[in-house]
Amino acid sequence: MEQAAGCPAAGGSYPQKNAEILSSQYGINLFLAGLLLTFAWAVHAVGISKSHLLSYLITLMLIQLLWMLWYLCRSCTQRRLIRDKDTHAGARWLKCGITLFAVITLILDSFKIGYYIDFSNCLSPTEGIFPVTHAVHTILQVYFLWCHAKDVIQSFKTLERFGVIHSVFTNLLLWTNGVLAESKHQLNEHKERLITLGFGNITIVLDDHAPQCNCTTTTLCSIFSQGIYYLYPFNIEYHILASTMLYVLWKNIGRQVEHHQQNKTPFKFHGITVGMIFGLMVLTSTIAIVVVYLIQIGGSKTKSELALTMFYLHAIFVLALMCTAGIVALLIYRLEDRSLDNSKNPARKLDAELLVGTAAGSWLLSWGSILAIICAQGHPKYTWYNLPYSVLVIIEKYIQNLFIIESIHREQEKVNDDIKTLRIVTISRGSTLSLTPLYKEIYNGRAARDSGDIPCLLTGSICGRENDDAGVSKEETNQDNSLVMHSASDFSFSSRNSVTNNKRRILKNIAAFLFLCNLSLWIPPAFGCRPEYDNGLEEIVFGFEPWIIVVNLAMPFSIFYRMHSAASLFEVNCKT
Repeated sequence: MEQAAGCPAAGGSYPQKNAEILSSQYGINLFLAGLLLTFAWAVHAVGISKSHLLSYLITLMLIQLLWMLWYLCRSCTQRRLIRDKDTHAGARWLKCGITLFAVITLILDSFKIGYYIDFSNCLSPTEGIFPVTHAVHTILQVYFLWCHAKDVIQSFKTLERFGVIHSVFTNLLLWTNGVLAESKHQLNEHKERLITLGFGNITIVLDDHAPQCNCTTTTLCSIFSQGIYYLYPFNIEYHILASTMLYVLWKNIGRQVEHHQQNKTPFKFHGITVGMIFGLMVLTSTIAIVVVYLIQIGGSKTKSELALTMFYLHAIFVLALMCTAGIVALLIYRLEDRSLDNSKNPARKLDAELLVGTAAGSWLLSWGSILAIICAQGHPKYTWYNLPYSVLVIIEKYIQNLFIIESIHREQEKVNDDIKTLRIVTISRGSTLSLTPLYKEIYNGRAARDSGDIPCLLTGSICGRENDDAGVSKEETNQDNSLVMHSASDFSFSSRNSVTNNKRRILKNIAAFLFLCNLSLWIPPAFGCRPEYDNGLEEIVFGFEPWIIVVNLAMPFSIFYRMHSAASLFEVNCKT
């Protein structure tokens, strides 16, 4: 009978598994077609222009808009139905982060619209339609993620799988388009600066896609063209965050969710003052280093070498601090005996995979720099600082990944039942209208008679006694309550929780410090401070074009790693 009952369920899973496979293949082919079109435009392929790429992206966004509108309308008609929710997906702080990036993305779209208006005489109409469509797409997508990121879809599952996976790869293509545009701009600036370091044997050919006509308003054109590239890092982070949230939604389709209450973990500044102070010091110094670097690099050979030396020394110091903090946190974990949460959780699984996967980008660059230093015949003085910097980048990510992955898999510490009861007693003592029985009543077993259980709050002679004397006066009762409350408070907080609280405080400070450090290390590459370009040694060893390809492929993952690590560390701080 059990096998017969299980057969339909087993057979019924095949269509859904096939739908998952078909939808994933659809998304991959959608992405590969767009990726090839993007590559063809980047290398100036014959017959492929920017208008073709933008037309493809506009079509994908319009399809996603239609699907999101259909989903929202269907949700409104069924709003009275109780739906399953994944409490681990779409955290509020993650939604706030993607909203911030979306707002800056809308500013970027407005700059693109202004840029199109100024160059409208020689630009394709698609360059004006694209930012408008993208702005509408951004607004509706953020609203969709705020309202439905936690949904566990149980109806129209096949159709929804195709709609969600289409949205995932649309955002990935928009991310790729932003990365390419920003990388081409950084590469052009790098080619102009490289000659100042004395590498005159490298042929400098600018890859220029500028419009072949004059701007109607020179000042505004300059503001729009320069401002666009400073806003691209936020646009890039917006699309990659949106794609990860949508991917979790796709993985949750048809999933059987365990119904249990998740403890809310709000962020609190209390107790993390030390970590915040040191983290803010790192953040402030990093911003100053980036400003000086961008001013000095390319000015002259001496200034460029000083800028690179300054960057490497600062990065080595910060990475060494991060390694030390991570090791201390892992040692604290080794001293604790807490089990890991191995329950099925798509959001947590994706976080761990992204940490390791995106770290491979910076590991690739670091190993390239190490090999270049070993194999190069000549070594300018500043290039030797690149060796400890590259080694520390590899070690720091090893340690940080281990800390974050273990932290998000650790079960939250549960409050002991004895302490919970004592807290109830503490609250109830101050109110005569409270429905909670007094401690002496619980202690004497009066409150337990209704349920049949006699609580044992403390071990020893005070546990399990009965009060046979019914004529106890009110004053004696209050004195007994006060005596027991004081002794219980001393027992629970001084002898049992002091060590745990100190460990938690240290871990929260470490998480806060690493959070700000990762934000600090996200800023330099995101805003053009890239010694992998300006060092020059790798380009001599590997060749200019091969090394530039490696950097352009690995750098986006390295940049995303820092932002994703910061988001994960924020979650760790809340859970600790």
